[in-house]
Amino acid sequence: MSEALQPLKGIRVLDLSRVLAGPWCASLLNDLGAEVIKIEMPGSGDDSRSFTPHIAGESSYFMQLNHGKKSVTLDLKAPEGLAILKQLVAQADVLVENFRPGVTKRLGIDYPTLQEINPRLVYASISGFGQQGAMAHKAAYDHIVQAYGGIMQVTGWAEGEPTRVGDAIGDVVAGLYGSWAVLAALLQRGIGGQGQHLDVSMLDTMVTMQMVSLTQWIGGQPPAGRLGNAHPISAPMDSYPAQDGHIVIAVANDKLFRQLCSAMEKPELASDPLYLTDPLRLANQQPLRVEIERWLADKTVNDAQAILDSAGVPASAVLRLDQILTSDYARERELVKQVKHPTAGNISIVPQPVKMSAMTAEPALVPPALGEHTASVLQELLAIDEATLNQLKAQGVI
Repeated sequence: MSEALQPLKGIRVLDLSRVLAGPWCASLLNDLGAEVIKIEMPGSGDDSRSFTPHIAGESSYFMQLNHGKKSVTLDLKAPEGLAILKQLVAQADVLVENFRPGVTKRLGIDYPTLQEINPRLVYASISGFGQQGAMAHKAAYDHIVQAYGGIMQVTGWAEGEPTRVGDAIGDVVAGLYGSWAVLAALLQRGIGGQGQHLDVSMLDTMVTMQMVSLTQWIGGQPPAGRLGNAHPISAPMDSYPAQDGHIVIAVANDKLFRQLCSAMEKPELASDPLYLTDPLRLANQQPLRVEIERWLADKTVNDAQAILDSAGVPASAVLRLDQILTSDYARERELVKQVKHPTAGNISIVPQPVKMSAMTAEPALVPPALGEHTASVLQELLAIDEATLNQLKAQGVI
């Protein structure tokens, strides 16, 4: 039998983070085969354990973001707890934290301190505004970062108010960049032998993810402002009403426009001087919208999508998340995994989605109960005996 292969097999991660950005970063590393040990406060754990909804007392929010991890409860404010963490650091490859800047130094677990214990440690800090600068100590949530980062000014309808993107993309993108940086740092460590400190700012990542808006700014153009579902560069690229809902049509070049015109049985539109090029279609998108809506008026979304699919025109119904997660597409792509949790029973987990041809073993996916692995981890890695564990538990350290 061939060996079970995972890209990060043998890499140990200490996850000291809470809620979303940090746990998501560490979760992505888990999904690549790393051993992730989540450090939580005794008695309460990660704040997200209290987030609704709950399944048999277990938070679905926590379970999604912390699947496959090992939970170790440890009071870092207790000298004994701090000493145990430092022993774990000596055997770790990566540490992920998302405390507000300055907290790790007060706790005695900042990068310079832990680097002395383990020079090979890759230490990822995720915060709202970075580790240095005038805003470093400012409190941040996704809402705040979306507001600061400019994305709310280009989201929503022209006549409406600035609008937050519907999910916590500020946290998610910071976690993605964090995991990307960890992988790069591990590769660099393989060359030079040294770890490093990774400073991930949610605001930085929010700014750099806005590719279309950035290209307009670099090109000296004014901000596009709020365009609803339209696109600042190309047309027709928007949502349009059909008989029973909305369909999104995306046409970004002349060839696709000709295909759309043929599908609409209006080939003459492709040679209309108003619509000859993408910039012209953008400038004249309102009369073009009238043509598209007239074509859609007697069609259901499914009928219109079938016509456009067969013509090779990018188009989609506007689905809810539950519709895509239960679709044939999701089943074919295995987007959703089923696992058996000891308390919550059979639950769904959505791990990282990339298919890797040389990854021959599934990652761990079952979310941990609070402190489930405290004894086993401390016994196996640090050789702490049962009597000492009982004493530490009685003291509230673990």
